[in-house]
Amino acid sequence: MNDAIFFGFTSICYMLSMVFYIVYLIYKKDVVGRVASYLAYFGFFLHSIGFLVRWYKFSFSFSLPLSQSIPITNLYESLLFFAWCIILGNIFIELRFKTRLFGFLITAIAGMAIAFVDAIGANKIVQPILPALKSNWLLAHASLSFVAYAAFSLSFAASILNLAFNITDKRNKIYTFWVFSLSIFIYTTFLLITDFVLNGIGKIGNGVYRPLFSLKNSNSTLWIFLSLGFVILTLLVWLFGNKIKSLIEKFHIDNSMFEVVEYKMITIGFPIFTIGGLIFGAIWADISWGRYWAWDPKETWAFITWMVYAFYLHMRFLRGFDGIRSSVISVIGFIITIFTYVGVNLLLSGLHSYGSM
Repeated sequence: MNDAIFFGFTSICYMLSMVFYIVYLIYKKDVVGRVASYLAYFGFFLHSIGFLVRWYKFSFSFSLPLSQSIPITNLYESLLFFAWCIILGNIFIELRFKTRLFGFLITAIAGMAIAFVDAIGANKIVQPILPALKSNWLLAHASLSFVAYAAFSLSFAASILNLAFNITDKRNKIYTFWVFSLSIFIYTTFLLITDFVLNGIGKIGNGVYRPLFSLKNSNSTLWIFLSLGFVILTLLVWLFGNKIKSLIEKFHIDNSMFEVVEYKMITIGFPIFTIGGLIFGAIWADISWGRYWAWDPKETWAFITWMVYAFYLHMRFLRGFDGIRSSVISVIGFIITIFTYVGVNLLLSGLHSYGSM
């Protein structure tokens, strides 16, 4: 069985689900919302099958026990696992809080993660595992780290909605902050998904694809055009961002739900990241490299990520930070999380370089 087929249909389901979630948010048609949810659920089912197929293929190809062959050993595989965790979180939120308001942001993050694979030209072939990764700690450290990243991503979705709902005064600096953050997210999602669709069309046509929006594209004119597009989008979001509140109000929900989801996701993700990302990572580093900590770029940025979310919890518990300021910290934490997860792998070298393309 070919896992790529399952992942291909999975990405289509997530992107269609995102479109239906957006339509549901605008028109509040329950049947549209159900279609969006069912597409996300079906995509998650296909995603799970594809992941298990790749896991088995990995284990069988290199005669490794299942505990040492979980397919998260490179950027392509980890992005797929990250997207799987995010959609699982969306299912949890829909069932637990009885709302689909988070769906369009969560499916967008999942679709963006999968589309990013094509934008960077990541290798999708099952490859031999590096000696340093042949350990049971791979399952304990790497998988828990990505679960934590997914939880932080879900907190970001709740934080953005909380800020958009409560901060509508254009003169407020926080309004500019959340508008700029949301614009980056929307524009990046649009470019990556457009590139993914064009890639698929190119393969269906003649098997030759020339990336248009790919991160590898060095056409300066195109990047000027894309930069101008981002400025225009940001201006539009700034002008009409205060309309998001009226969209949310149509669903007659308690706006404190955003804070609850944000807080719960961080209280879930933070201890998982502490244990799986830092403590288990340090133990594995000592086993593999003879030292617990080497200030590798990945380790450094993981520690910065931990500090931001520790600060978030500290300010919520001891200083009584209100929901708005806490949401700002959560958004900043998500930005740092994404850089820790993807940016370090692509821009910096170090002991964790196996996480690159």
